[in-house]
Amino acid sequence: MATNDLEIDTRNKNIPTVVNSSLPRKRKRANILLHVLLTLGAITMVFPFLWTVLSSLKDISQIFLVPPKWIPNPLAWNNYPDSLQAMPFGKAYFNSFYITFIVVAATLITASMAAYAFAKIRFKGANIIFILFLSTMMIPKQVTMIPLYLIMDNIGWIDNHLSIIVPGALFNAFAVFLLRQFVMGIPRELEEAAIMDGAGYLRIYWNVILPLIRPALAAIGIFTFMGAWNSFIDPLIYLNTPELFTVPLLLNTFKGLYTAEWGLMMAGTTISVIPVLIIYIIAQKQIIEGVTLTGIKG
Repeated sequence: MATNDLEIDTRNKNIPTVVNSSLPRKRKRANILLHVLLTLGAITMVFPFLWTVLSSLKDISQIFLVPPKWIPNPLAWNNYPDSLQAMPFGKAYFNSFYITFIVVAATLITASMAAYAFAKIRFKGANIIFILFLSTMMIPKQVTMIPLYLIMDNIGWIDNHLSIIVPGALFNAFAVFLLRQFVMGIPRELEEAAIMDGAGYLRIYWNVILPLIRPALAAIGIFTFMGAWNSFIDPLIYLNTPELFTVPLLLNTFKGLYTAEWGLMMAGTTISVIPVLIIYIIAQKQIIEGVTLTGIKG
């Protein structure tokens, strides 16, 4: 009996060993498949940018060749200085930089304040107001363009940078939602300790909440920067004077009624993407950390 029991125990011990040895293989296959799909997705996403860069080094005779010519020969390096000289890109870059800076700074302040109020301050109708505020994300921009244009016209902000700065800085429901989820995960004991020390709402917000939500603020800042820098439809609607144009709107002027300077347009587009690439490469860790922690905290 003892021998049989020992054999049974040995078999029972061998069963999980066989199962466990098969799990790493399945996981390895799943990881390989996942990496293949992610690589294909990355190539798909990078392809338009790569095509833009290659086209910026071609003359007009090479851009529309069929089949396409991937490597430019000869390289049309003159597209870059020509594009900068053809249009007032210096002024457009200044406009884009200062508009983007103001929108990002104002969004971080207003969105973080609203997130703190919705997450930690109890007031009547807070949940209803938040739901109504969040529902604005489901309204297509095309629905609000005409009413917003009429409002800007009535207050005299047409052909003025304020028409681009103020709506973008004060009405960012996505930023409020993302920051609120993060603030909700902050322990209430920290607020209670600050209240015991005599701190009010403003001091708690500044000294307790803001330092703890810096990863989320960094992520929101990057998203807002890219959105404001690449914005085209709003400047197109509200701006008429070339001296007020932003970079995306100025690039559109290369497109004429019958012809388009595609080489110059591609060169200007490549130049305009450089600031966004630099910001994204520098703050890539903060973007991932902010979004990940926000999902966990919520």
